[in-house]
Amino acid sequence: MTLEQLVTDPSLEGWIFDLDGVITDTARYHYLAWQKLADEEGLPFDEEINEKLRGISRMASLVIILDGREYPEEKKGEMTDRKNRYYRDFLDQLNPDDILPGVIPFLDRLKSLGKKLAIGSASRNTEFILGHLGIGSYFDGVASGSFVTRAKPAPDVFIHAAGQIGLPVSRCVVVEDAQAGVSGALEGGFRAVGIGPAERVGHGHVRLDSTELLK
Repeated sequence: MTLEQLVTDPSLEGWIFDLDGVITDTARYHYLAWQKLADEEGLPFDEEINEKLRGISRMASLVIILDGREYPEEKKGEMTDRKNRYYRDFLDQLNPDDILPGVIPFLDRLKSLGKKLAIGSASRNTEFILGHLGIGSYFDGVASGSFVTRAKPAPDVFIHAAGQIGLPVSRCVVVEDAQAGVSGALEGGFRAVGIGPAERVGHGHVRLDSTELLK
């Protein structure tokens, strides 16, 4: 199966995009925010740990960083809130120049073919990010971590996005850059396009090295 086959398949009317790593790269801001929190709390944190956080929720990320260390639930909630404040401070720098290469022409092509577009992201900052990027009008539906209780690799956020654009999952394609996201799409019965290395997203129906290959 190729990307072109998915794009031109008339039965695949909906395209659902992850946000971080697919539309824009906010990974560096997540890293800086988690690093600041970890330094304040005296917790070990590096790029290897950060890679494990790709595509999963804020609390699930904190559990990985804590690595078995016991903290009261109230403290963990305060820590994730603090991390999010740091993250949003970094996000204030975000602008349309931060949209990844190839994304806008691909969205334009899908729109010209009459496809419905949605965002399906674990981020609770989805609307905030779309506003800074100035591309909210492209999407017919926006589903984020604020709408579901089960985070990726559960398919819930994609199922919610499909519902927002009025389509069954069998007629939707998910574009993801995270292993958890591709796994969630497959579990939910979606077609999946993975952006990134084979060891991370090679289990999707189609894999591309980067967004520059979207067309």
